[in-house]
Amino acid sequence: MSDLSQTELRKLDLTLLLVFLGLLRNRKAATVAAELGLTQSAISQALKRLRDVFRDELFLRRPHGMEPTAAALALEVPVSQAVAALRSALTVIRSFDPATADGIVRIAALDSEQAVIMPRLAARVRELAPRLKLSVLPLGRRDAIEALVDGRAEMALGFLWDAPEVLSRRRLYEERFLVAGLKAALPEAPQISLDAYCAAEHVLVAPGGDLTGIADRSLEAIGRSRRIVLGLPSFLPALAAVAQSGALVTLPRRVAEDFAEGFGLVTAEPPIDIRRFAVSAFWHRRNDSDPLTQWLVQELMTTLAP
Repeated sequence: MSDLSQTELRKLDLTLLLVFLGLLRNRKAATVAAELGLTQSAISQALKRLRDVFRDELFLRRPHGMEPTAAALALEVPVSQAVAALRSALTVIRSFDPATADGIVRIAALDSEQAVIMPRLAARVRELAPRLKLSVLPLGRRDAIEALVDGRAEMALGFLWDAPEVLSRRRLYEERFLVAGLKAALPEAPQISLDAYCAAEHVLVAPGGDLTGIADRSLEAIGRSRRIVLGLPSFLPALAAVAQSGALVTLPRRVAEDFAEGFGLVTAEPPIDIRRFAVSAFWHRRNDSDPLTQWLVQELMTTLAP
C-alpha cells in the first residue's frame, strides 16, 4: 500500500462510514443526525471529510434531500461490507441474553404471515425475552425489500420469487393451498370436483385489489375459469365473508387450518395444481452476524417446526 493510501486511510473513522451509509439510506442529514445522536453540524463536517478522502462530492443537495453521486453508489457495497466486518468482529465476544434484551424489532409481513407466524413468535418472545418488543409493518415483496435495505425493518416474513443479493434468507416452511367453505358448499370435503369448484362463487384475497389470483392462472392453463364475486385484502375478513355468503375461498394451508374451523368452515384439497411457495425469513446481509437477528431466526425455526 502506498504512503498516499495510508494517509487517506488515517483520515477515516467509523463515524464517517456510518454517516456515509446513513446518508445513502435516508438521504436527509437531519434524519442521520437523529439516528446517530449527532448534530447536523457534525454531519456536515463528516461529509466534508468524506469528500476530501474520496475526492468526490458524494451527495448533492436537492429539494427532496441528498442525492448520491455515482461514486457514492459504487462505494455502498464495499463500505457496507467493511462496517459489517467490524460489527462481526465486535460481536464475536458479545453474548446475547434474551432475558435482558431490550428494544424494538420491526418485522415486515403481510396478512397470512401476520396471522400464522406472528402470534406464535410473539408468544415465544414474550416468554424468553419479555423486554423485547415486536412491531409489524404491513409490507410485502418490493416494499418489504426497500424497508430492509433502508433500515426501516430488521426482518421480513413471506415469499419473494426474486430476492436481491443484499438479503439473506432462512426457509421456514413450504406452503400449499386449501379450499375453505361452509359444509353445504363443500359437501364432499375434504375433496371437491373441478366442476363444482368452477361452478361455485369465490372470494379472492388480493392485497393489491386484483380480481385474478394464482388459482385463476392454474385454471386458465387447463381451459377453465371460476367466478369471483368479492375481492378482499386479508384472509380473516375473507373467511368471515365466506361464512356469511356460502362462497369458497382458496387460501394458504396454515391459515385454513388455524382459522377455518373458528368460522364454522370445512376445508378441501383444490382440484387443480396450484404452485407451492416457500415462506422464509429475510434480513439484510449487514445483520448476518447480529446476535439478535440470529436468535430471532432460530426462534422462528423452533416455533414453526412441525
